[in-house]
Amino acid sequence: MKPTVEDLVQTPIPTQHGEFILHYYRNNLDDKEHVALVRERVEGAEQVPVRIHSECFTGDVLGSRRCDCGEQLDMAMQMIEQRGVGILIYLRQEGRGIGLLKKLQAYNLQDAGMDTVDANIHLGHLADEREYDIAALILESLRVKSIELITNNPQKIEGLQKLGVNVVNRIPIVAAAHNDNLDYLKTKAKKMAHMLFERKKEHE
Repeated sequence: MKPTVEDLVQTPIPTQHGEFILHYYRNNLDDKEHVALVRERVEGAEQVPVRIHSECFTGDVLGSRRCDCGEQLDMAMQMIEQRGVGILIYLRQEGRGIGLLKKLQAYNLQDAGMDTVDANIHLGHLADEREYDIAALILESLRVKSIELITNNPQKIEGLQKLGVNVVNRIPIVAAAHNDNLDYLKTKAKKMAHMLFERKKEHE
């Protein structure tokens, strides 16, 4: 079965970072509600700033300080606002793809001494089970020619390139480190090769 997405609804969403058009997608890979927030015209555009953000209920909604997800979401929207154009794709793959229940169980294991990677593996999962097929299809449906990916994650860049997305640049997005998330950030850098503590574009 060939993966497909269908753009069912588009509606304006005013935010603290300006007005976006929210695109609601249906797909044939899962029954989840993936969406894209689009700022200004991106069809046929090159070097479009794009953030592919995986759902994090605790960080995005509750403002949890255990991770940097909520802060990265806000920062990405601010970056897009500053550029005047861009896309934020919100993928419903909670907890690096393991789901909310297992993510919360992993939190308890972390509190008992494991790091985020070891906790996921202890629960029978990979360190990161996220996939980006739907994100690539959404970018194709929006007819974007090339993107600048807002990320610290080299695996995300590699994954998108394998799916045919033309990633021409990386834009770092580094949230603040503090006592509640420092071990989490260190694990991302050490075990998952995330490129942290950079604040300027690589080509500058």
